[in-house]
Amino acid sequence: MNLTQQDRKWAEQTVEKIRAKMHTVAERCGDKVPYTTKDGVFDDRSGSEDISWWTNGFWGGMMWQMYCLTKDDMYRMKAESLEKKLDAVLTNAAGLDHDNGFKWLPTAVASYRVTKNESSYNRAIIAANNLAGRFNLAGSFIRAWNDWGGVDHRGWAIIDCMMNLPLLYWASEVTGDPRFKQIATAHADTAQRCFVRDDGSVNHIVEFDPFSGEMIRTYGGQGFKVGSSWTRGQSWGLYGFVLSYIHTKDEKYLNTSRRIAHYFISNTPESGLIPVDFRQPAECAWEDSTAAAIAACGLIELSKHVEGRDSDVYLNAALKLLKALDEKRCNWDDGADNLLEKCTAEYHSDEHEFAIIYGDYYFMEALLKLTGQELFIW
Repeated sequence: MNLTQQDRKWAEQTVEKIRAKMHTVAERCGDKVPYTTKDGVFDDRSGSEDISWWTNGFWGGMMWQMYCLTKDDMYRMKAESLEKKLDAVLTNAAGLDHDNGFKWLPTAVASYRVTKNESSYNRAIIAANNLAGRFNLAGSFIRAWNDWGGVDHRGWAIIDCMMNLPLLYWASEVTGDPRFKQIATAHADTAQRCFVRDDGSVNHIVEFDPFSGEMIRTYGGQGFKVGSSWTRGQSWGLYGFVLSYIHTKDEKYLNTSRRIAHYFISNTPESGLIPVDFRQPAECAWEDSTAAAIAACGLIELSKHVEGRDSDVYLNAALKLLKALDEKRCNWDDGADNLLEKCTAEYHSDEHEFAIIYGDYYFMEALLKLTGQELFIW
């Protein structure tokens, strides 16, 4: 990675700002499992009704990143405490879904990578087996959500799942069992064929016939509408496909990530601030800072796996996104628990532009990638 001296200095200074703020925030957070903030204070998703929420691993991931950065045992203990709370999900079938990777890669897998804790290994293997069990053989896809809200999701798959595949790659690596990797690559092949459009944009949701595997339709999902371009979905695809390349060394995944990256870069506003959907109406100014942070992580990884000018293109695109977040969308006041502001979960929700924990996680991860201090959890 060919950072200029000026950019390296900026990245190091930004990591120091994260280090300074996170110590205060982590002490104040206690044993919470946060998702968002109210008046600058983290909420808590650790209750029985909320513990299965798909984002509940990210605070643990932040704590492991901070532990590896500082070697302060406070962060390790908080990460381990959160991991144990997720045991309630492992015993609840309704709480296990395609997002097992988001829950246990930043927690149990991160713990095992750092400490070789056998309990963490056990949790992560249980989660991986459950994720593998969602594979639909007819359509070669991992089923998304469980049935809820009266909607039949048996044939649904979503672009987000590309980021959960590393749980299966990890399981194959540590067990020597190829079936996990086989399922992951089969899903990635289907996503490449059915989710990624010719121009490099991606669908959020694709519905297949769960019995024949035939592709039926696409949905706009959390974006503006069918056929639009939900930016967090773009970032999931961008980062997810380069991760599949890292684990398989199959060039087709690298090339798919690059195609999505080119689309993302060409649609990034001059400000570097990312809208909720690249095709949302012109009069809509809603942003999603999480999409910028996730895309920056993927772009940095891409820059490591290509050479020459292309590497610089991806790295500079990531720096543009991260500097815009640092200067315009970060709350550096240690009286507020969150880092990023103006995050949006979905276009058609009632609430937009608030703090979301995974935005903070990926912003932190991206900066640590730039400085060579990241714990690689994917």
